[in-house]
Amino acid sequence: MFKNKGNFLLLTLLILVTALTACTQPTNTTKTETKPTATNSRLDTVKTRGKLICGVNGQLPGFSFVDQNGQYSGMDVDICKAVAAALFDDPTKVEYRNLSAQERFTAVQSGEVDLLARNTTWTISRDTSVGMEFAPTTFYDGQGIMATKASGVKSLDDLSNKSVCVQSGTTTELNLTDQMRKLGLSYIPVVFDDADAIYAAYQEGRCDAATSDRSQLVARRAILPNPGDHVVLDMVLSKEPLAPMVVNGDSPWFDTVKWVTFSLIQAEEFGINSKNLATFTNTEDPSIRRFLGLEGQLGTDMGLPNDFTARIIKHVGNYGEIYDRNIGKPFQLERGPNKLWTEGGLLYSPPFR
Repeated sequence: MFKNKGNFLLLTLLILVTALTACTQPTNTTKTETKPTATNSRLDTVKTRGKLICGVNGQLPGFSFVDQNGQYSGMDVDICKAVAAALFDDPTKVEYRNLSAQERFTAVQSGEVDLLARNTTWTISRDTSVGMEFAPTTFYDGQGIMATKASGVKSLDDLSNKSVCVQSGTTTELNLTDQMRKLGLSYIPVVFDDADAIYAAYQEGRCDAATSDRSQLVARRAILPNPGDHVVLDMVLSKEPLAPMVVNGDSPWFDTVKWVTFSLIQAEEFGINSKNLATFTNTEDPSIRRFLGLEGQLGTDMGLPNDFTARIIKHVGNYGEIYDRNIGKPFQLERGPNKLWTEGGLLYSPPFR
């Protein structure tokens, strides 16, 4: 009886000592992950380097195209310029890298480019297994078909057992296969790695039709020798939300590209553009004052100059200006879903506050 009582007291003492010891240990004993900050993120790398390295297509008028003088233009190019303007107050602080559909993701993963702005569709696999992080959609597109008027092609049924030029390594290649399979139709894919090669082959009559994003087809048709001989069919085969992207896992850099993109949309919603920016200097609207960095510290809180949005608007303009300059006026392509949400479109920015 006495022995058992002694054992009980000893056990009680051990429990109390263990509990007291546990209370004196640090509460955070688990291994924590090292998260990117402004000092170990690509944001710091780009600022230290003094320029942005931006991956683009280089062969697509309206989005990213380099002329014979080496000058770049297009919506995607303007996204690169907007980031450079935000960081350096200078849209020319960009080094462009022309990347094929096969090269683009590797270039981001390896760090060859800081940002990819190359008419690339946001998909689940690219956002997850491929390791990309997509910024907001800058162009809502859909896949289409272009054929000559003389061919009589007016629907997918008319392409049965005919040849279609398509670029490899793209969602358009897969989408066409899915659509024809769903309809039980056979066709002959004529596949190229290079966009220029697709339209050269189409122009030479080596395929009965060409398929890509409708915006790309419209742009390419405009520079064919006889644009009126060709028609972009009135059909949409898929959803193609095009967005810039960075490598996954770097929050400060992703936040930078994300909010630079949102700035273009919000500026248009506020009615602020490159021509009237100066008139908002003395605005009393608190939302606009925060947006332009006239008060608060939204910019500095994320490692950017506080007036980063004003820099973007001054040098590049708002989304509407970018669209009209590169797509609307040159190709007479209506904005459609690329209108602001206030006008029935899909463009919508979270609040700057």
